[in-house]
Amino acid sequence: MARVTLQSIADRVGVSRMTVSNAFSRPDQLSGALRERILAVAADLGYLGPDPSARSLATGTTGTIGVLWASDLRYALADEVSARFLGAVADELGREGLALTLVPASVDGAVVPARDVAMDGAIAFSCDPELPALDWLQRRDLPLVYVDMTAPSGEVAITIDDRGGARAAAQHIVDLGHRRVALLTTGYGPEPGITTGPLTASAARHRVITERLAGWLDALTAAGIVPLVVNQPDDYSSAPLAAARMLDRPDRPTAVLCLTDVLAQSVLAAASDAGLAVPGDLAIIGFDDHPLTLRTRPTLTTVRQDVDAKGRAAARALLGLVAGRADNSVSRPRGRRLPVQLQVRGSTLGDGVG
Repeated sequence: MARVTLQSIADRVGVSRMTVSNAFSRPDQLSGALRERILAVAADLGYLGPDPSARSLATGTTGTIGVLWASDLRYALADEVSARFLGAVADELGREGLALTLVPASVDGAVVPARDVAMDGAIAFSCDPELPALDWLQRRDLPLVYVDMTAPSGEVAITIDDRGGARAAAQHIVDLGHRRVALLTTGYGPEPGITTGPLTASAARHRVITERLAGWLDALTAAGIVPLVVNQPDDYSSAPLAAARMLDRPDRPTAVLCLTDVLAQSVLAAASDAGLAVPGDLAIIGFDDHPLTLRTRPTLTTVRQDVDAKGRAAARALLGLVAGRADNSVSRPRGRRLPVQLQVRGSTLGDGVG
């Protein structure tokens, strides 16, 4: 059987070879009817399309966008908030015919994926700025968008109003009359443990933690409250033990502000084990509006962020950067800080509160 080529399809349809090529690689150059006719003939002849490797060599592009994850991919993908962010990015890229590649921070301690994986650009998602894999992406001079982290000067960052959201959560606790307040976080200071004042947001090791801690302290300091800071290790596995120890203290807090909803769930469980009523004995607030917040009992007061909007904004910003590499007339995208909203529910005001 003779090998099917673009020219043989062109001869069958009665168009030029370039027109057939455009049907696969530049569909906007053809009418819908003509493209469908070309694709139908190609399918009838058993032609699957241009070889991706050859097309990459010819165009200098890969058709793939990377997402760099700081944490182990198994844990990142198991989290519903992270998975929704990734889904929103994939949907937005898919509309442009681009594929998504997950780039792990390391493989057995190496950073080979960030160095070697072919991609047209990448999204760095909530990474430590000192991460070696991120350094590799920067050294490759790829278009980069930074999400939930501080971007280098002149680069594009997509963030949320972490500080404003944390401030609203802490102010809610203050307004309810609480004075013994704890902050359950991770990445504060050099070692896990329980810390009392003086406290500074700069002791946190990540932008999200820094901003949320600063927001909590904005409201608490203004009210004359020096909170406990309960800093548990980064992998979250010790959160139940950290929560239990916090609630077993003689000066047990009456309210806990948590870095994430996952941490807040551990506090809810520890309170139940200790026989404490929520919110009667202990008020609890999370952050993110994870789907689990409506499944807990009582339902969890939290700060809602629009994860889908954040994913779409990150993808659109990166698409703009990639387009700008090919066309200098394309305006460079700007960074965005998306709003958040306090969602008051049962864990601070009792069941039935919306």
